[in-house]
Amino acid sequence: MTNAEKLTLAKHACHIRMGVIEGTHSAKCGHPGGSLDIAEVLSYLYFVDMNVDPKAPKKPDRDRLVLSKGHAAPVLYSALARRGFFDPALLPTLRQLDSPLQGHPHREKLPGLDCSSGSLGQGLSVANGLALAARRTGRSYRTYCLLGDGEVQEGQIWEAAMTAAQFSLDNVCAVVDDNGVQLDGPTKDIMDVEPLGAKFAAFGWEVLDVDGHSLVALRDAFRIAAATQGRPTVLIAHTVKGKGVSFMEGQAAWHGKAPNAEQRDQALKELEG
Repeated sequence: MTNAEKLTLAKHACHIRMGVIEGTHSAKCGHPGGSLDIAEVLSYLYFVDMNVDPKAPKKPDRDRLVLSKGHAAPVLYSALARRGFFDPALLPTLRQLDSPLQGHPHREKLPGLDCSSGSLGQGLSVANGLALAARRTGRSYRTYCLLGDGEVQEGQIWEAAMTAAQFSLDNVCAVVDDNGVQLDGPTKDIMDVEPLGAKFAAFGWEVLDVDGHSLVALRDAFRIAAATQGRPTVLIAHTVKGKGVSFMEGQAAWHGKAPNAEQRDQALKELEG
């Protein structure tokens, strides 16, 4: 990856974060913390890795993305807008009546969405279904699933992990947003999920530990995932909740709280810098 390419992707991630701040501020609610921390992941997927076309959002051979941690909808909306699926001017309408930007993704309301989500624990099962459909219809698309580290406390995640390994779904790539913080505090104090990588490995997955904010590391990991045959891949993406906004970083309080006007201005100033 050249410096110019890395800079371009970093700019996309920055603008994606700014969209999160604008949207949650306007809505006076939402989930900024767990949205800000996966901006690099979505920047790389939408601008490099995934086969998608904003002009043909339902093309059959497109890659699919399932935001299993559906409360992080603001970052997905911001990434889709940045990629050209809809006008970024819609971002401040988050959670407003008649807005397509609902509090959790609704696939019938917005182009570019492959799955409605919100109830935690279900997305990996959906990703498996999409991957099996690709196999049975002879298509080569890949399916990506974004999970939260608090979310993997859900039992259905592990049923889905067994299923993906049982059917050798090497066209499934999961990404765990491993920021160590959930709604009520540190994940380790509520229901410790570690050793997370070892658990996925025991379930038959290819496991890649990665710095979730390093675009080069993400590139290398997604390339390995695409080349892996006979088993699904999971990226354990180590991230900082609220990344990019100093007063939000690592703070459980910002899991589901919107910034006020002063906080919005400070956040945007930091991101612009």
